[in-house]
Amino acid sequence: MNIRRFFGKNAREALAQVKQALGDDAIIVANRSVNGGTEIMAMLETDIASNASSAPTDMGTDQSRSLLDFVNAQGQPTRQAAPQAAMSAPGVQNNTPVAEEPAANEGAIMDMLKLHSEQQEQAYQVATQTLEDKMMGMMQEMRQMRSHFETQMSAMTWQHHLQHSPAKSKVLSTLLSANFSASLSRQIAEKMPQHIDVNKAPMWAKEVISRNLHTLDDEDALLDRGGIYALVGPTGVGKTTTTAKLAARYVMKHGTQNLGLITTDSYRIGGYEQLRIYGKILGVMVHAVKDEEDLKIALNELKNKHMILVDTVGVSQRDQAVTEQLSMLSRADSPIQKLLCLNATSTGDTLTDVMRSYKKHDIAGCIVTKLDEAAAIGNVLDVLIRERMRLFYTTSGQRVPEDIEVADKPALIERVLTPHQASLPYQYLDEELPLVISSMMQTAGQEQQHV
Repeated sequence: MNIRRFFGKNAREALAQVKQALGDDAIIVANRSVNGGTEIMAMLETDIASNASSAPTDMGTDQSRSLLDFVNAQGQPTRQAAPQAAMSAPGVQNNTPVAEEPAANEGAIMDMLKLHSEQQEQAYQVATQTLEDKMMGMMQEMRQMRSHFETQMSAMTWQHHLQHSPAKSKVLSTLLSANFSASLSRQIAEKMPQHIDVNKAPMWAKEVISRNLHTLDDEDALLDRGGIYALVGPTGVGKTTTTAKLAARYVMKHGTQNLGLITTDSYRIGGYEQLRIYGKILGVMVHAVKDEEDLKIALNELKNKHMILVDTVGVSQRDQAVTEQLSMLSRADSPIQKLLCLNATSTGDTLTDVMRSYKKHDIAGCIVTKLDEAAAIGNVLDVLIRERMRLFYTTSGQRVPEDIEVADKPALIERVLTPHQASLPYQYLDEELPLVISSMMQTAGQEQQHV
């Protein structure tokens, strides 16, 4: 586009220059007052003819008026006023020349130019927004098409692999039915050697899981070493009962004199009272703390104890209080090892969310609770393997101290890979596996973990 600038002492003079240079069909692009007069930017209508077909057609016919239209509109009130003045005084003959009113005319012209410029700007904004909306819609459709295409291609690839490797198909079906994630199941299947027979595939999978599931090697070494342990985790996971069970195991081995109990659960009704009752049964005093200063005082009073167990208030993994509580534990004068309690009945995505929220604060290990209530435990073992977290204990009931034991790796793996009646509706057919794997991998964002 060839836009030209014209300068005059006033708007009338500048318009005259536009008309002389570009003719009556010139298009006013913009105008402004400058030092010494008025500046007008204009262009020929033919310069934008090539772009007319791409402009919106529903913006009205008054968006780009020519110079002739502008001048005619400006002159029309003056031409109409003259006859009316003559008719109002027919008997009076006035030969005196009528003086021009340049200030008034110039003000009207400036108003018209301003309106014209605003209309041009509005038309440009509407056209730009329309184009952006169309582009956003096209990009969204392209993303959907790409996702669908990738899913289909992934399904075809997996179908090819599984048709040529019944052992991989067997492992995938077994792990998915046991509530392992698609990500971990796929990685285990991909690492399976080609020579593995389909009947030996489940045993090979057990060995891989056993090699990657880390558990407590020696409980006696932990109890003999002592230290300060805080049980953390979401509400309702069973931290208070588990604290009492651990306390009972320690008392059975070392007595009550060297054990200290602390609770930060001052929010839940009966939170302190529950642990106090367990402490009374064991013969151990329970210290209740409300803030960081109280915690430091309690730890100082118990500094001569061989082992101190801290029961914390339950906090949702998405609550800012997680950071506040764990930071309070980290700022204590004595080092506190944090044990994360995981509910075996929770879904895999919930457990992953919990793990990643708490793991940022130096978790030493995990305790899996409520194994007796879980129909399948692949979800919790899957999270422990993917997040490389050590499993210390498992609990399976409310009895103290009977329903807690050191994590038994062989028993857990045997249980997770043994089919049971409740899992039958969730088992996949061989022909369903390719699409299931590809869809779940798309949802999971294809996480990469090393097995």
